[in-house]
Amino acid sequence: MRIFKTKAYARAGLIGNPSDGYHGKTISLIVRNFSANVVIYEWPQLEIIPTRQDHCRFDSIEEFLHDTRLNGYYGGLRLVKASIKRFAEYCQGHNIRLANENFSLRYDSNIPRQVGLAGSSAIVTATMRALCRFYDVSISKEILPGLILSVERDELSIGAGLQDRVAQVYEGLVYMDFDKRFMAEHGHGIYEPLETGLLPPVYIAYQTELAESSDVFHNDIRKRYDSGDQQVIDAITLIADLAGQARQCLLDRDYDELARLMNLNFDTRRTIYNLNPKHIRMVELAREIGASAKFAGSGGSIIGTYKDEGMFERLKKAFEAERCAVIKPIIK
Repeated sequence: MRIFKTKAYARAGLIGNPSDGYHGKTISLIVRNFSANVVIYEWPQLEIIPTRQDHCRFDSIEEFLHDTRLNGYYGGLRLVKASIKRFAEYCQGHNIRLANENFSLRYDSNIPRQVGLAGSSAIVTATMRALCRFYDVSISKEILPGLILSVERDELSIGAGLQDRVAQVYEGLVYMDFDKRFMAEHGHGIYEPLETGLLPPVYIAYQTELAESSDVFHNDIRKRYDSGDQQVIDAITLIADLAGQARQCLLDRDYDELARLMNLNFDTRRTIYNLNPKHIRMVELAREIGASAKFAGSGGSIIGTYKDEGMFERLKKAFEAERCAVIKPIIK
């Protein structure tokens, strides 16, 4: 029996988000501390096995509330089903003949849900990798992120950009330019892997109780941007420009300027978004200690730089008092 195991890691937006959804620029890093894992193997029927995130039996109303706050109403099963559909349609559209074989597929994930660490796209990415290995199909690294994005955006109507999928496909540290003209001509953005050794010390803090769907988070800004709201357009343009400046800071190892740009990323975002006060508190708490801070994604997790181990220990102590976890992301 052929058995394949694949995974995709969490990701954190270092700078530039959320401009990736508006033909902007970003830098993201992979977070190997957390992953979504898929196992696929030959089976008489095509079978998708629900995981603990998809169960519908609870011992109490409190357990039910905890589960829905953590995993939403759908779990990950719809992500897997939509991934299989898009994979099959992609192969049909590109005259790729799939072997007449069925499979059983199961997944699990320890990525904190709905806190901006790309847990949903990790499930899709791991599933796509599993399907490619099972059917021996090759999809280029430039094209695969767009296919993964189409699962959530086109199949499930989840608001999202390319950043998460590019980071999860390329892994490591990646600079991305989603130039509209280039993408129209080539079908993908300009993706540049960077040496992870260019990074200063980086931390991530998150609290699952602050979980918030990125679809809800992004919808209003999308409407304002599309309707020509100049305040939103100017803010998104500035945020995109910060990523280009930050790339140079990394190459020059100018970490003080990088910290300033990361702070400006959040401060600019704050001018156009109605943010959760608890999310804002996380950023302000880190800055009070002297670290830089911005959202790692949609909200519920933050990323920043710190000076030394003493500052990291102060961050841990302060965030633990606020019921937040603090980690050093494993990137390479």
